[in-house]
Amino acid sequence: MGAAHGQAAAPSLSDQQISDSYIYLLGRLLVLNQEQADFAQGYKWNQLVHRKVGDVAWPNPNLDVAYSEAWVAIDEKSCALVSVPPIKDRYYTVQFLNGWGETVANINERVFPQHPDGEFAVCLKGAKASLPVTTQRVDVPAKALRVLARVELGSTPDQAVTLQRKIVIRASAQPQLPVVPKTIRFDIEKLPGVEAFDSADAALDSEADINPGMEQLQANTRALAKAVKDPAQRKHISTVVQHKAMADLAKAMPTLGDGTVKNSWALPSTIGVYGNNWLLRTLVNLGGIWANTYEEVIYYKAFVDPKGRHLNGDRSYALRFSKEQVPLLYATYFWSVIAVDSVHRRVLPNPMKRYLLSNFSKLAYGDDGSLTLYLGADKPKDAPESNWIPTPKGIGYSLTLRFYRPKGAVAERSYFPPALEDR
Repeated sequence: MGAAHGQAAAPSLSDQQISDSYIYLLGRLLVLNQEQADFAQGYKWNQLVHRKVGDVAWPNPNLDVAYSEAWVAIDEKSCALVSVPPIKDRYYTVQFLNGWGETVANINERVFPQHPDGEFAVCLKGAKASLPVTTQRVDVPAKALRVLARVELGSTPDQAVTLQRKIVIRASAQPQLPVVPKTIRFDIEKLPGVEAFDSADAALDSEADINPGMEQLQANTRALAKAVKDPAQRKHISTVVQHKAMADLAKAMPTLGDGTVKNSWALPSTIGVYGNNWLLRTLVNLGGIWANTYEEVIYYKAFVDPKGRHLNGDRSYALRFSKEQVPLLYATYFWSVIAVDSVHRRVLPNPMKRYLLSNFSKLAYGDDGSLTLYLGADKPKDAPESNWIPTPKGIGYSLTLRFYRPKGAVAERSYFPPALEDR
């Protein structure tokens, strides 16, 4: 009976392998989803788009910086030429990522202390390019790159915008332009189900995964792309995706996979460059795409309070830093904490239009040098207004605490923010 009489053979992969393959593939599909959205909005290859302050269109934005964005195409004969103005006493970087969300290069004074500004050429590794001696070459492993230029707003945002607009990208010669893959489009509020595998071959064929040890996952994913063409197998795979893969994702998110959790704050085991940690890469692409490396920024995430309750505007919290814990001690440039909703990871609407707090927020410190921040729909009576992030009632959210160019205990990964306290 069975397959010999026209019925489909059962999938040869276990439910766990199906779940792993789906989550692995989702990491790539999230980048492709954003890439297609960008080009639908009018992006052109090798043309930098200078965003207005606060105008970003992806999850968990950083509102402390002026963003510029681009998709860059390079090949064996064409490099991307990048001009960076002198930027002093202010955080900046020009970040390059591949189609899996891996950071492959940064241009800034930390990476190139002898050449912190001026002309750079971002070239495919091994490309033959004749460059002026004053141009700094930067080799990368991919032909299609997502670019994010960040300039710290600080206390003089107008100056930051002026500097932002002096960053320029252009092609050294006309490259062969990539075709933007047409893969499944979706809103992160409702992730794709079994239909994700209909886009698997296009997703995998269009961008190599530079990380080691992904061969079996890729083979399993391609096998499932074939299997879903059979109605009976498709039904089984769909059930596994909906009931197991989604549950595996939900279980992994609060701890960022294999992250360290203390005081209900999760610190990812790596960021920006993921090695064989494909689960974390997908979680980051889902929760805050375009993450940079630990040398540039360290992120702490809070999804639940110390009692295990998901953060929600129906509750109020205080975040108390002792004098020895205050964040500015551990950031070379700046720190900030932002609240974003649990579904789309966008900032929480409120009449004050206050979405984050940072060392530029004119915060009120205690007489003993401590710092207390407040979150809630209503400001506590004893709280300085400058120290309060409004979190509207009925909205679930998460927190991200960022340290830009981390130092001390944060850079050493021994620091953890204090636990949220009920108010």
